[in-house]
Amino acid sequence: MREEKSPEVCVVIAAKDAADTIGRAIQSALREPEVAEVVVVDDGSSDTTSDVAKALDDGSGRLIVVRFEQNQGPSAARNRAMAVSRAPLIAVLDADDFFFPRRFAAMIRETGWDMIADNIGFIHHDPTEAIKPDRFHARTRSLSIHDFVDGNISRRGRQRGEIGFLKPVMRRTFLEAHALRYDEALRLGEDYDLYLRALVCGARYKVIDHCGYAAVVRSNSLSGRHRTEDLRRLFEAERQIRLSNPELSPADQTVIRRHERHIKARHDLRLALDVKAAGGLTGVARHLLQHPDAVPAVVAGVMSDKLEARRAGGQSEPPVPAGKLRYLLPGVPVAQK
Repeated sequence: MREEKSPEVCVVIAAKDAADTIGRAIQSALREPEVAEVVVVDDGSSDTTSDVAKALDDGSGRLIVVRFEQNQGPSAARNRAMAVSRAPLIAVLDADDFFFPRRFAAMIRETGWDMIADNIGFIHHDPTEAIKPDRFHARTRSLSIHDFVDGNISRRGRQRGEIGFLKPVMRRTFLEAHALRYDEALRLGEDYDLYLRALVCGARYKVIDHCGYAAVVRSNSLSGRHRTEDLRRLFEAERQIRLSNPELSPADQTVIRRHERHIKARHDLRLALDVKAAGGLTGVARHLLQHPDAVPAVVAGVMSDKLEARRAGGQSEPPVPAGKLRYLLPGVPVAQK
């Protein structure tokens, strides 16, 4: 596939009640010289998200703001942004995150990719403080289907950091050639689902150690408040990918099935907790008698949650001190002179 000689990036921002943070996100995107478009889709906000976004127009003609009158979810918002944009490269930015300066230069210098991601720096404190990410020794590696899926199976007792959190730049030509868009039925794991389908279609996915994406860790994040129904839709969508692609290697089929079971176990635990909230322990017992296949996931989940809560009870300090970042990917920092 031909590489674009003069890459231009469209930054897609889906926003819901993000008036307090959307300005920082937009400004960080407009600051990047490789950015040709910033498309903000206000997904039915009840605050002034749209007004704040429009006020950030820098006169360059690069900012487009679209508003949904009713909330349709991040997948629908991103699909709309992709439809109204024209730039050959697409990058997603969450409305409460931002780019570090010169985020795109390191990625665009690379060749031979359909998706390319850099490292993420998680911020566990007030992001208004000026923070500079470490510089890492240059390293680029490719992600296979197995690498990607296995890297999204979270391990209890470890800080969340699945590879699916990465925000790759995607070539529009590849997405259009394979009719790839976000699944609008998903409100959880929609990124994972799109990237997996792209890999199944043969996408070349590269990752570099350079860190250009700042992710602000929030206690009230939507990803931490997923619904039981969202989990069900996610594991069913993954099952459909697996069943619809029998040509996948046995190893790929196996790891996808593992991730599918991982999500289903979270669903089974969440559903049991819903039943408990509605009908108490008697209701849970009745539910598990009717669904004995869910018992191992529920028991293991409850025990693990109790152990993690006990461990967390002894931690009085934040995971990362102010002014520092926690990186998603390991890397070797360049010694500062």
